[in-house]
Amino acid sequence: MQAVILAAGRGTRMRELTDSKPKGLLEVAGTPLLEYTLDALPDTVDEVILVIGHLGGMIHDHFGGEYSGKCVLYVEQEVLNGTAGALWQAKEILKDRFLVMMGDDMYGRDDVARIASAKDWAMGVEESAAVAEGGQVLLDPKGRITKILEGHHKGEQGLISTNLFFLDTRIFSCPLVPKAPDSPEFGLPQTALAAADQLKIPLEAITATSWIQISSPEDLQKAEELLAGND
Repeated sequence: MQAVILAAGRGTRMRELTDSKPKGLLEVAGTPLLEYTLDALPDTVDEVILVIGHLGGMIHDHFGGEYSGKCVLYVEQEVLNGTAGALWQAKEILKDRFLVMMGDDMYGRDDVARIASAKDWAMGVEESAAVAEGGQVLLDPKGRITKILEGHHKGEQGLISTNLFFLDTRIFSCPLVPKAPDSPEFGLPQTALAAADQLKIPLEAITATSWIQISSPEDLQKAEELLAGND
C-alpha cells in the first residue's frame, strides 16, 4: 500500500520557526514531526510519497530514499494551492488505494490502521466540545459524511476533520474543489466529498482517538506535554 504525506506548506503561523526549517522538521520532544507521521503508518504501507515545497530539500536530505524499510519518493508542489492541489502532484505515481496524511500533525497508529482497513473511502474525524473554526463535518445516520463546513463556527459540540484519508485513484477523475467559495486553495476534504458523491462511493467517518493538530508554536509545547503525560 502507498501513503501520501503532505509536507509542502510554509507554516506561516509558526512565525520565525519556519524561516530556516520546514514545518515537518520542527521537533516535539526531540523528534521531527514527520517522523511521528511516518512511525504512525501501518506495516502494510511499503511506499511513501512525500509532497514537499518550502525548504523541501532539507526534508529530502533528512530522510533520503528509505525509512524503516519503506521506500520514500518525493514530488514537489511548486504552487501552494491547497491540500487537494498537493495530492494531485502525486497522481502519476499512485496506484489503487492509498492513505493521505498531513506531515505536520500527529496521528495515532491505531487510528491510521483502522482507517486503512475501511471498506471504501474514509476520512478521519475528531469529536470536539466546541467547534470554533476549520472543517466541521456532518454525518448521515449511517456515519457517512454528507457536508464539510469551512470557516468560523458557533463553538458548539461537533466533529472536525483530521485531514487523514483513505482513498483510491478514482478521485483523480473528478475536479478539484475550492476549500471555500472564492478561495485560491483546493481543499482535499471538499474534493473527496464531491468526488464520493459524483462516483457514488460512501465516504465513511472514522473517529480518531489520538490526533494532535500542530498549527502554532504553542501547539508544539502542548504536544510535548501530552506525550509526557502518556509515558
